[in-house]
Amino acid sequence: MPDGPRYDDDFYAWTQYQAEVLRTMRRADNRLDRDNLAEEIEDLGKSERKAVRSQIVRIIEHLLKLEYSPALDSRSDWEASVIEARQELADSITQTLRRDAKGMLPTLYARARQLASVRLRNFRETGAAGQLPAECPYTLDQICADGWFPKLPD
Repeated sequence: MPDGPRYDDDFYAWTQYQAEVLRTMRRADNRLDRDNLAEEIEDLGKSERKAVRSQIVRIIEHLLKLEYSPALDSRSDWEASVIEARQELADSITQTLRRDAKGMLPTLYARARQLASVRLRNFRETGAAGQLPAECPYTLDQICADGWFPKLPD
């Protein structure tokens, strides 16, 4: 069994480890384009990380709209979007990417808050846009939890 993260256990960590292994291999076989191959493998992992971050932003944006918008018509669409994003997230997130997301949560929240604010104002919901909290009101566990939604307005 090779050292380092396993492909099936944590794809992102595996890509980063394998890229480093390729870069440090001896140049015994010059036919292998190590540098470009390592970069491509590393980029695969970065794509996974980007996808996880994107789904988290999408979930937060829709949770905010569900919690702060008085609109009733769009609720089922926002809930469906959260469910779909959580399903995508569950397929991609690993322990390494979960740690990354936890560390990035303030930044991811700021992105989602900005999107939610603009979209609420587009529908003339400036009051709701103005109520969005400055700091993330949700934990990463809540964001990822299947079936969890914030308390909705009456």
